[in-house]
Amino acid sequence: MSKKTTSALPKQKGSFGTYMKRYWQLYALLALPLIYLFVFKYVPMVYVLIAFKKYNITKGVFDMEWAKENGMQYFIQAFKDKDFIRALRNTISLNFLDLLFGFPAPIIFALILNEIPFKHYKKFVQTVAYMPHFLSWVIIYGIAVQLFTPSTGLLNMVLNNMGIDSIHFLDNPNLWVVTYVGLGVWQSFGWGSIIYLAAIAGINSELYEAASIDGAGRFKKMWHITLPGIKPTIVVLLIMNLGNIIGSGFERPYAMRNNLVTKVSDVISIYVYQKGIKGGQFSLTTAVGLFQSVVGLIFLLAANFISRRLGERGIW
Repeated sequence: MSKKTTSALPKQKGSFGTYMKRYWQLYALLALPLIYLFVFKYVPMVYVLIAFKKYNITKGVFDMEWAKENGMQYFIQAFKDKDFIRALRNTISLNFLDLLFGFPAPIIFALILNEIPFKHYKKFVQTVAYMPHFLSWVIIYGIAVQLFTPSTGLLNMVLNNMGIDSIHFLDNPNLWVVTYVGLGVWQSFGWGSIIYLAAIAGINSELYEAASIDGAGRFKKMWHITLPGIKPTIVVLLIMNLGNIIGSGFERPYAMRNNLVTKVSDVISIYVYQKGIKGGQFSLTTAVGLFQSVVGLIFLLAANFISRRLGERGIW
């Protein structure tokens, strides 16, 4: 036994060396994205220190003076700023509404699309639903202006011809939120359904055949086979969306905002743009960005923990 054991050890080392000689090209290809991640994602994290220091463009990040209040000056300043509190409230509320209405939309669309028996019609519907994803928010807002402006918008012109007063979709704060969320759902539901359709395609077709033999209709198959089959995918994507509950893109709210709806449209990304890029308060906006990242990470970890506790797979 000892001879066999000792003779097996060099073979294991040799097998690893042989494996690396055979597949070293794959690891060489992997090196490039790893270098990219290190240079553009990890090295810039050093500049997070700006959130705790007095920014000075003539000095390096390690040579800048520490801010007051043990480095917490700009965090305290942010939470005393009414504009930041409003931006934080708007970010959370708009993202929550996006999650509430936008998250189930691609799931429902994928379930409906999966039930369409005509392949050519199905492909046509898929193509039409995907198209808005490739439009920039500037173009989408231009379409919204042509549809929803009180005097010249197509929808309001139709309402006026029916004897109904114009509806101020884009300059009434409450209706602006409805329009904002609705356009977001329209822009993303088709593209978001791709991953659910892929998950549905991986469900064993024999389950549907067995259900048909038992007399199950389409709705029962959808409820008892399709939905449980894509449940792990739904959970993973829900966790990832919860991680972005306090994050905010810039293009969408900035393209759709105007002076009449700033109290509901100004989110954290716009606050950072106004205070940081236009106002030059780089330490303040770095502190705000760090706060966003930390809170988003906490939401992500909490959602994943709850998912694992409930018996789901989670994201790790």
